[in-house]
Amino acid sequence: MAPEITTVTVLGAGTMGRGIAHVAAVAGFKAHLYDTQEAALQKAEAAIARNLAKGVELKKLAPEAAEAALANLHFDTSLPEAVEKAGLVIEAVPEDMALKIETFHAVTLHAPHDALFASNTSALSITEMAAASGRPERFAGIHFFNPVHQMKLIELVRGLQTSQETLDALTQVGRRMGKEIVLVNEAPGFVTSRINP
Repeated sequence: MAPEITTVTVLGAGTMGRGIAHVAAVAGFKAHLYDTQEAALQKAEAAIARNLAKGVELKKLAPEAAEAALANLHFDTSLPEAVEKAGLVIEAVPEDMALKIETFHAVTLHAPHDALFASNTSALSITEMAAASGRPERFAGIHFFNPVHQMKLIELVRGLQTSQETLDALTQVGRRMGKEIVLVNEAPGFVTSRINP
C-alpha cells in the first residue's frame, strides 16, 4: 500500500523547482519551495503567481483554484522547516552530483524517516544519489519537463533499489498533478535525453 502524501517539498527555486511547486500546489498538495537565496524565492513566487493568473485568464484554471494553489504554497530559506513534515522531497538543484548528494545528506537529517525522496535530474545516476540518501528503497527519479505547468509528461526513474511501493506512490502523485507517467529503468540519459540528440 503506497503511503498517502499530503506535503511535497521542492528543493531549488529555479525554473524547474518553481514549476514543480506550482503543479504540486494546484494539485492540492501543501507545497514547500526551498532555496538558500531569498531573492530566488521572491522571483519564484512572482513567476508562479503570474502563471496562475495566466491560467485563469485563459480559462484553464478557475479563479478559486488559483487562490487555493497560492494558499498551498510556502517559501522557505530554512531546510529543516521546509522538509520537517514532507511526505515527498523533490530535488531540483543544479545538475552537479556532489551538490545533489550534499543536499540529500542534509535532508536526511530533518525529513520524516518515512518520507520519499526524488530527484528531477535528467541524466545523473539515481542509484548513486539514492545510496547517499540512506533510504535507497524510498528514492526514485521524477523527471519533469519545462514548462512544468504545461508539459504533461513525467519520467519516473527506477534506481537499483527503488521499491515498488515508492514507484506506486510517485505515480499517484504524478497523476494527481495531471501528468502522464512513463516508467523507465535507470540508464545513461534515461529515455528522452537519449532520444533527443
